[in-house]
Formats: sequence, structure tokens, C-alpha cells
Amino acid sequence: MRHLYTLFIIILAPFFTLRLFWKSRLNPGYRQRWLERFGFFETPAIQQSIWIHAASVGEVQATQQLVKQLQQRYPGKQIVFSTTTPTGAERVKLLYGNDVIHFYFPYDIPFVIKRWLRQARPEKLIMMETEIWPNLLIACHETQIPAILANGRLSEKSLRGYRRFGRFAQQVFQSIRVVAVQSVDDAERFKQIGVRADQMDITGSVKFDVSQPAIVREQAEAMRRLIGSGRPVWIAASTREGEEEAVLAAHARICEKIPAALMILVPRHPERFDKIAQLCEQRGFTLMRRSSNRTCTAEHKIFLGDSMGELPMMYQVADVAFVGGSLVDTGGQNVLEPASFGLPVLFGPSMYNFATISEMLLCEQAALRVDDAVALADQVIAWLSDASERAKFGENARRLVEENRGATEKLVSLISTLD
Repeated sequence: MRHLYTLFIIILAPFFTLRLFWKSRLNPGYRQRWLERFGFFETPAIQQSIWIHAASVGEVQATQQLVKQLQQRYPGKQIVFSTTTPTGAERVKLLYGNDVIHFYFPYDIPFVIKRWLRQARPEKLIMMETEIWPNLLIACHETQIPAILANGRLSEKSLRGYRRFGRFAQQVFQSIRVVAVQSVDDAERFKQIGVRADQMDITGSVKFDVSQPAIVREQAEAMRRLIGSGRPVWIAASTREGEEEAVLAAHARICEKIPAALMILVPRHPERFDKIAQLCEQRGFTLMRRSSNRTCTAEHKIFLGDSMGELPMMYQVADVAFVGGSLVDTGGQNVLEPASFGLPVLFGPSMYNFATISEMLLCEQAALRVDDAVALADQVIAWLSDASERAKFGENARRLVEENRGATEKLVSLISTLD
């Protein structure tokens, strides 16, 4: 099975590369440093490194405390950070500057992986959440580089997928030295695909530990003046393809009841910014784009967040948050970020990637689930019209985050046992 998998990746690699160049039409970052994906990079061979891989911007954001604590515990070791997209690379640069070395994640082909390992020479590999790459993990096992799955989670959908690969999946997962999972439910699902109890530990989610620098609060105050202080504001964050139509329908309904309402709309993928701006105008909305750096007026009903790295700031100027990727079947996005700012949170029915955390928020009356545009609009109207109820849900959200901090410290303790 491994040979078939490898052959499949080798056949697809040229198409993956062509896709990078195709996507670079909208985001030139996709064609930059593309040879790194084949294991070639200009930086000289690195000594004594710890390699962290995070696929999404949210996963990169979640590593803040992890990187800080690793640098404190291992001051002589270089942190090597890989991502798969330019947006991830930009977030690494924004968070860590020159404190880490960034590379694009190499294709999971044995000779590419071996070339990469020879140059990077990691002493440990830390993969975030769901990043399971068979050839990389097996190569690390064979060369005695301990691999750690950090903040691990496994949905029922992913479990069914891995089960189809039988013994091959077991071989891959047993190549991981430590599986640090978010919840008891995740642990049970990992056991069902062959992860042993002695490999696994329940640490909770490191996303509870993410904190924002004081400057974000200052920037939020400036942005509040930009969009107009005193206006009721809700944010639709990390929206996905096919979801903006529902969000815009909801906002039209909201504006009928609360004419002064402003929606901050932040699509998840930057290459869609222009398309979403056109969609807003087609639906009859007057919008202001963040990239224009101009002040909103009363006629502007939508503020399009077409910038990178500013979502935390935008959350802080909102009164209510809807987290996207949940009204379409993509499994949701990180709901802890708005919760940490004391915002009442809304999300749709598709939250399988954040099932445990979303249920925690629901149980603590820190969030509500909405099934469609009408339900979304009605709940936003209710919260914007009732400051007391809005504050109750927001405070419950903030308290839940505070009470569940500490996963990163547990994770670093586990990592240190592999020294």
C-alpha cells in the first residue's frame, strides 16, 4: 500500500506544481520558492533544529505559546517552521520574524523527504492537529527522529477515511512517538486506528492558550474609529465558498430591523477578496474595503476585511461574531479566538473539525448554533438589540477560554521526555 501511495504522489507532483503556478495568478506567493516543495532550499544545512509543521493560518496562530516555550526550554536549537501556503508563510513572518526559519512543506515523496531531512537535520518533528504524511512519518521513525502529533484531533469523517487503509494506516500512526490529543473523544478515535495507549496523552487544545499582544487592542481602537464608533457591528469571519450568499442574505434581513448595522466580512482565502467584493455590490450593498484605508460612512453596510493578519483586531471591534466554514460542509473554523475576546459566538451545523470545542461553548451558554441565513439574522438581531444577553454569552465565552488554558505547558513537558 505504501508503494501505491508513493506512486500516486509522484504522479500528482507535477500537477500540484502546475496548480501552484495557476493559483499564483491571484497570489504571486504560490510560485515563490517552489523548489522547496521538492526539498531544495538555499539556507545552509541546519544543526540542532526542531521542526514544526502547521498547514493552516489558524494552526500557525495556535503555535505562539508553543514556540515561545520551546525557545525557552531549548535556547540553543533553531526552530524550523513549514507551511503549505503563502498565507501561512506570511503569518509565520508576522508572528516570529527572523526568530524561526520558514520553508514550504516538501512533497511526501521518499527521496524528497530524505533530501529535506539531510539539510534540515531536525532532532524532533512536531506536526499540528491533522497533518499526517505517511512517508515523512515513516522516514522519521526509520532515522530515529521522534515525531509528535500536537493538538491532535480526529473527526468521525477522517476516522472512516483512515480505516479504509487498514494496516498501512496503523503503520503510519505507530510511527508517531507521541500523540497529544485535544479530548477524550479524539483519543478514542485514534485508538480505533491503531494508536497505542502508551503513545497517547490528552493535553487539551493549545488554541486556548493563544494570547494577543497589547498592540492589537490599540489597533482595534483605531479601526473602531475607522468604521464609525457607536454603530452596531457584527463580523462574519473565515467564510468559505458558497457561504457568503447566506451571510449577505442574513445581513439584508438584519439591516431591515437595525438600519445602522455594519457587517465586517472576512473571507478565509485572500484570492477570493475581489470576487466577494463584486458579490456584495451585486447584492446591492455599499461596501468599504479595508485595503482602501478609508473611513466608513453611514451608507456603507459592509466592511470587507481584505487584509492579512488582522482578524484578531477585527474581532475586537465587533459586538457579535459568526464563525464561517460552518454553514457549508467544511467542518468549521476556530471559534476560540472570538470567544477569548468575550464575544458571543454563532456558528452553523458543520463543526466536525471543532466538535469538542464547539460543544463546550454550547454547554456553557457561550455560543449558539444557527442552521441557515434566517436563523443567523434573527440571532444577530436579538443580540445586537439586547446588551445584557449579549454580555452574558460573551462573558461565558471569555471565562471558558481562561479556565481551559495550560495545554501548551503539558505538550512541552511531553516533548521534553523525548530528549
